[in-house]
Amino acid sequence: MSDAMYPGADELEGRTIRNITALAMDAPAAANSGHSGTAMALAPLATMLFSRVLRHDPSDPTWPDRDRFILSCGHVSILQYGLAHFFGYDLSVQDLREFRQPHSRTPGHPENGVTPTVEVTTGPLGQGVANGVGMALAERILRADYGADLVDHRTWVVAGDGCLEEGISHEAASLAGSLGLDRLTVFYDDNHITIDGPTELALRDDAPARFAAYGWHVIDLGERANDLDALEAAAREAVAETEHPTLIVVRSHIGFPSPTMMDRREAHGSPFSRAAIAEAKALLGVPDEAFALDEELAALNSARLLSEGGAAAEWRARLAAAGERGERLAHQLAHGGHMEGPDDYEFYEGGTQVATRKAMQRAMDAFAARTPGLTAGSADLTDNTGVVLRHSAAQSRENPGGRQIYYGVREFAMGAVMVGQALHGGLRPAGSTFFVFSDYVRPAVRLAALSHAGVLFVFTHDSVGVGEDGPTHQPVEHLAALRAMPRLHVVRPSDANETLLLVEDFMRNPAPATTALVLSRQDVAVMSGEDAKASLVGAPRGGYVLREDAGARYSLFASGSEVQHCLSAADELAARGVATRVVAMPCWACFEAQDEEYRASVLRRDVPSVSLEAGATLGWHRYVDDALGIDDFGMSAPGAYVFEHFAINASALVNFVTSHLEVA
Repeated sequence: MSDAMYPGADELEGRTIRNITALAMDAPAAANSGHSGTAMALAPLATMLFSRVLRHDPSDPTWPDRDRFILSCGHVSILQYGLAHFFGYDLSVQDLREFRQPHSRTPGHPENGVTPTVEVTTGPLGQGVANGVGMALAERILRADYGADLVDHRTWVVAGDGCLEEGISHEAASLAGSLGLDRLTVFYDDNHITIDGPTELALRDDAPARFAAYGWHVIDLGERANDLDALEAAAREAVAETEHPTLIVVRSHIGFPSPTMMDRREAHGSPFSRAAIAEAKALLGVPDEAFALDEELAALNSARLLSEGGAAAEWRARLAAAGERGERLAHQLAHGGHMEGPDDYEFYEGGTQVATRKAMQRAMDAFAARTPGLTAGSADLTDNTGVVLRHSAAQSRENPGGRQIYYGVREFAMGAVMVGQALHGGLRPAGSTFFVFSDYVRPAVRLAALSHAGVLFVFTHDSVGVGEDGPTHQPVEHLAALRAMPRLHVVRPSDANETLLLVEDFMRNPAPATTALVLSRQDVAVMSGEDAKASLVGAPRGGYVLREDAGARYSLFASGSEVQHCLSAADELAARGVATRVVAMPCWACFEAQDEEYRASVLRRDVPSVSLEAGATLGWHRYVDDALGIDDFGMSAPGAYVFEHFAINASALVNFVTSHLEVA
């Protein structure tokens, strides 16, 4: 192979690029599935980054002050797996052979916690860009808290045309530019090809001008995708930039150097033919044999990295020398900045009327000072949702340690930025919007749950109680939609005190589940007496018996604000001589995690049951015989009227039970 193919590459880098390029053809061909072309085109850039610029250590892959690398175009996962293998991380040739196979360490798209070097779960295009914004934001906050001697790393993102076409990248880039996240660099792989064909079919943006307008420093390298020295110079320029995030535009050619597949749309997502692979390998100067990988490269690249300085070991020495400051940082990183200290907050008085969203502000006031990792914000609804840190300044380039984050009207980006913060380590993000806009943030919620990110999504105005705003703003099917999502804790507290309790549980847990906290706009009766005691004990278990009667003829189930109607209905039915049970179900996923004996004792399926919830009834029949709810869109009218119109009240329960029992 002529050295002119990869200008500036030394002998080791050239061998690495050629082997990654060959692997990018072999693995998808073996799996008969995968994306070869972009991985081939990006091999020089990725090799330069891992060899010359990125601060990383294969012998200590998760040391906290490493640079973060995010492959936003996650369909190119074989590129990242090749980098991990050839730079000495714990990823074997056998792992590479099992690309896209069952239970392998090399899945079709990068998954956090599965493969070394993978920081976030990517695949749906554009979210990796927003995750990168979150990671850069986390680094900034922790550096402000603990000093640049202990926190001093950068975030590097590789994104493609598809990432920049997706709306989330616009949201995230605008936010990053506004905040001046100077330690964030995005490489834009401008290869002009999508699955349908040339990008010009649908995309004629001037990306450099757009990002410059967002407030980014832009470097347009043009046709330099294979020039390692030019790529390094651009990366060094990004490092030197101290006011703005940087976009580096690289015009690559998908499928390079294949004469058959280069610049063709088929190179995007179709495995190469045997003839095309042989032809490209001949130009690369590598053996024409599947997975004939250079066995020396991992050791050589790893040795070079370590010979240039053991950055991880040096950092750990600085951490130890920092004494108490270093101990605090290590503890925060290990426990996600969780809440510590006594339970000394004030509960609401029983019998009062308090919207559960208002309890969120009391929770912030009570818990924030004792939760060092907490960041909080809103998609332009801060006063409405109560996610306000009164002790903290707004996050900005002037206040780099600010924990109050104003995300703007950018729900999707907010969600993905919070995922980046959580997976960075050391932070515990909470972000808020109206529940109806969970539709806008849902893709980020999904990846948060998939990657076990400890994020608190706070959704308020949880039902038709929104009232006059009408059906466009009244969430009806949203509870059912989110409850269908694996690993997500959808939490709908029964009253204000239960809200405080469940928020505290999230803040205290060193490894909290991804949580959607769903809160009411309207006032809810605060439980008292034995009901309140039952709530404090049972709510963390997701479902619990509020009232039990051995002679109960019916069980009344609800979540959230409708629990108060069950209690009122139970009182009315008791006055008519009908004994009932009342069961609150604030978190179905938490309830399902309980042992079978407990679940059976709560459900008591030998007793007829009915649920009441101000939303779609879908899903309730796993727990009850009948479900009352709203299986239609809402209406524009005062909230109290809408609730009555849809019979979300105690009378509906009383009438249902009496009609089924034929009670006079």
